[in-house]
Amino acid sequence: MKRSNIFLVLLFFCSSFISAQDSNINYQKLVKKFIENVKNDKKEAIADAVVYPLEREYPIPDIANKADFIKRYSEIFDATLKNEIVKSTPAKGWTDMGLRGIMLIHGNIWLDTEGRLTAINYQSKAEIELKNKLIASQKKMLDPSIAFFQTPICILETAEFKIRIDNLGNNNYRFASWSIKKEMTQKPDLVINGGELVVEGIGGNHQYEFKKGNLIYECAIIVLGEKNSPPARLKIYQGTKVILSQDAKIVSR
Repeated sequence: MKRSNIFLVLLFFCSSFISAQDSNINYQKLVKKFIENVKNDKKEAIADAVVYPLEREYPIPDIANKADFIKRYSEIFDATLKNEIVKSTPAKGWTDMGLRGIMLIHGNIWLDTEGRLTAINYQSKAEIELKNKLIASQKKMLDPSIAFFQTPICILETAEFKIRIDNLGNNNYRFASWSIKKEMTQKPDLVINGGELVVEGIGGNHQYEFKKGNLIYECAIIVLGEKNSPPARLKIYQGTKVILSQDAKIVSR
């Protein structure tokens, strides 16, 4: 190898190393600020650096805005989560995941590359109790034929249908649908059990697939799509042919 080529290779590795160091220093500054804000219960400062809406596990409502975050702060940041954050250091417990952001431990907390809070994958005792209460309330409102499930997944609406997807346990998903004009307290027009969750890559896109005879009902949740992509989409296949495709909005998730 010529000397010039060797020099270029060395220059590349040195540049990469320096860039990695700079990235490491930058993310540690962001993490340090977040830790200090949590340690001192600076709700306003934390709320100012949140990407809204901040998702909570359905059927718990998402955190819509700054005022909502401050109101529910203690419900989310309980002693256990705060202790986990405060005991961490920028160099220990946090991992730079590149464009995906910075995560604490196994992803309980996610910050983006600008230090904004993008996800809290932790549930306090208060949130667990609220979730169970909301699930019990949903079961009371549903027709007895579908008033049993382990975890509600989402409710979708297309131009013609209302769709409810539930996890019956052991990742056995159920599809229930009504005509758009019907109330979901009524008996559903169609129920399909034995559905599967299909995850696409790491962008968050996923879909629930349900088979009935020679038909496949596909409910896609579009997290990362094109500019005008809907939040969800219903497709019905007969073999490989799409016989129905309707954009959907996520009413509850």
